Amino acid sequence: MSPRAPTLLLAAPLAAPLWTLLWAAPVLAQVDDPTTLDPIVVTATRTAQTADETLASVSVIDRAEIDRRQSKTMSDLLRGLPGVALSSNGGLGASSSLFLRGTNSGHTLVLIDGIKVGSATTGTAPWENIPVDQIERVEVVRGPRSSLYGSEAVGGVIQIFTRRERIEPLTPRLSLGAGSRNRVRASGGLSVGNADGWLDASLGFEQSAGFDACRGEPFVGGCFVDEPDDDGYTNQHGALSAGWRFSDRLSLEGDFMRSEGDVDFDGSAFAGNRNKTVLQVARLRARAQPLQPWISTVEVGRSWDQSRVFFEDAFKDRFDTRRDHLGWQNDIQFGAGQQVTLGIDHRRDEITTKTAYEDDARDNTGYYGQYLGRFGNADLQLSLRQDEDSQFGGHGTGNAALGYGFANGLRLTASVGTAFKAPTFNELYYPGFGNPDLDPEQSRSAEVGISGAHRWGRWSANLYQTDIDDLIATTQVTPTLYLPENVDRSRIRGLELWTSATLGGWIMDANLTLLDPRNESSGPDKGNLLPRRPQQTFQLDADRQFGRIGVGGTLFVSGRRFDEAANQTRLDGFSLVDLRADYAFSDALRLQARVENLFDEQYETAAYFNQPGRTLMFTLLYQP
Repeated sequence: MSPRAPTLLLAAPLAAPLWTLLWAAPVLAQVDDPTTLDPIVVTATRTAQTADETLASVSVIDRAEIDRRQSKTMSDLLRGLPGVALSSNGGLGASSSLFLRGTNSGHTLVLIDGIKVGSATTGTAPWENIPVDQIERVEVVRGPRSSLYGSEAVGGVIQIFTRRERIEPLTPRLSLGAGSRNRVRASGGLSVGNADGWLDASLGFEQSAGFDACRGEPFVGGCFVDEPDDDGYTNQHGALSAGWRFSDRLSLEGDFMRSEGDVDFDGSAFAGNRNKTVLQVARLRARAQPLQPWISTVEVGRSWDQSRVFFEDAFKDRFDTRRDHLGWQNDIQFGAGQQVTLGIDHRRDEITTKTAYEDDARDNTGYYGQYLGRFGNADLQLSLRQDEDSQFGGHGTGNAALGYGFANGLRLTASVGTAFKAPTFNELYYPGFGNPDLDPEQSRSAEVGISGAHRWGRWSANLYQTDIDDLIATTQVTPTLYLPENVDRSRIRGLELWTSATLGGWIMDANLTLLDPRNESSGPDKGNLLPRRPQQTFQLDADRQFGRIGVGGTLFVSGRRFDEAANQTRLDGFSLVDLRADYAFSDALRLQARVENLFDEQYETAAYFNQPGRTLMFTLLYQP
């Protein structure tokens, strides 16, 4: 996990203990020899930069860290990252929500291999159905990025890259696992490649008997039913990636991923109690270099998000989304440290449901430009974008960021930016509920940050503020009619601290997020905390190798949160301890064991929805 050069925003004082934590954070990271490689990121600027070069607040999780932490779900992978809060409606396969920097769950743009994924009806991504076994790297960019990507990038962008290992000769890999609640996992793949091309193919399967996901009560809350049974989950997934460099000036690559999920949940004859899902992504990209300073990239792709709802095996409804993408990007270098990016992308969203919508498709075309400049110790990033949407019309956004590095290793950054979120199909057209006159939600953000690298390790501190206007909320128009309207406002202030180190042979990584997400709308909820966002989160990872044996652990602490805008239902804070160990029979074969929630903590991230207790998982991993 490697947040680099974070950017934060000016905010009001958050609490007296904050200064104690600011003082104490570097103590975790005293180290004699910090020799971590700086990862390459592409999401922050749509061009390749090292994580230290980018002016955004970025975290990178690579395959080595995924295997070291023995992460098996996206929630586990992302939990505890700076600025990330998660909420789940149960165990494996249950719907999950991610709140990046305190923004709404639909305010984070999610990409898989550059292609936008998620439901156009609900506006959220299917985190629970993204298979971790197929992931090569995850990049989390915090802060507004609508000036490069368009709608949804209010809190930031999370991009997932599928595996594309370049190994010669043809090399297999295999992972077999078993654990609590009759959980079994299996995945395998083949990789081959060199400097000119690669081919990577994989398949996987997972099944769990699960546990009772919800303790809901009729007419009270949660799932509003009392259905005390185990809610199982099954997933099958596969991926294929290939690429070839025809010459130094021309290359072609393609990716395909498919994940099929089947999850039980506590429901009713009206809402169903079983959901069969499909997440599928396909992409083709061609990159050419007509002239030495000019790289031109053409990309075409499609993502599918399909859901079939059943009750006791009787079909109830379906909600299918298809998103098409066509993009052309041109990166032009003007001497050392000077680059201009010009691009255009076109997206089309289509939905298919049993319920008839007034409109079931929309098109959006975005034109964007970016300048990256280096002037001695100073770096500058400027970007602008204009989106033209068939439903809500035109919308412009922009970003500006400045960074300055000092001779002693300190770096200061500052940025401002705007972003927007287009209304979903449900908000616009759902029969008896939709409002076709809605405007996009709009945000303004600013942040400042400081980072450094010293003999004891690396560290960063980011302060930010985001103001969101025209938030879409459901209001009562008549005694029997509720409609979504642009009425809400929110102000989110936050501080993110991160440090890493190698101390006495232990590889350590720690971060702290302090968040103040407030409802600024007029009415009875003014001044309340936005729902399901904890005000404090802390995570500490520590790992060490003793010859063939590796040991490690994670401590995650979450503060209290409220379940709804009225702040009447409080969800208490909690602490989770995970332990892990592995034994290497050889460089390629190892046995892993992990205990999650060691002390069997009982907690909720959404009211009435149970979370996993103590869980044990064994994995046999063959990976040359």
